[in-house]
Amino acid sequence: MITVIANLKGGSGKSTVAFNLAVWLEKNGRSVVGYDLDPQCTFSDLAMLRREMGYKPDLAIHSVRAVLKEQLLSHADQEVLVDVGAANMAAMKEALTAADRIVIPVPPSQADVWATQRFLHIIGPDLDAMKINGNQQTLAFVNRADTNKSIRETHETEAALRMLSGIDIVLPHRLRLRTGFRRSLSEGLTVFEMWPRGKAAKEFRTLAGA
Repeated sequence: MITVIANLKGGSGKSTVAFNLAVWLEKNGRSVVGYDLDPQCTFSDLAMLRREMGYKPDLAIHSVRAVLKEQLLSHADQEVLVDVGAANMAAMKEALTAADRIVIPVPPSQADVWATQRFLHIIGPDLDAMKINGNQQTLAFVNRADTNKSIRETHETEAALRMLSGIDIVLPHRLRLRTGFRRSLSEGLTVFEMWPRGKAAKEFRTLAGA
């Protein structure tokens, strides 16, 4: 399974999702290989910090040294997670054409909805022409949602995502803007390792199991 976590807009939480998901999959018995195609290299840095601290499971995160699509497809028996941003649009498009699943984290704001719409418009024609997997799915969810459930932007963003052409599934599970995500990353840990009974850990396990 090749999962590409992508968005046109920076600050959407792609690397945080990729890192937590990679460790969650490993802890649930799956063999995971990651690709960090974002020039910021946050996914790689987190894996390196984790390795330096001696945490298990260790994460194998790669950069691209050959034809990207061939590299991604070479891991037939593994879960492949790709973290890529718009700063590397060529790599993003190539990864997307090989993906079984595209996951788009979207913060709750009108600007992020517009950016997601543009992202879908930019990649849509290329994916239709170049994708190799006819069963490919595009999923989106609200990330960094307000902790106050009554704030309307979160609900409005989820409703807007359901109206966008190009998204197959809008997940009803949200990750909220909790300090636990930021603090755990500074230690090279996932939120469910650092505070396994916390609200952030519960939210992530629900999302990951969807």
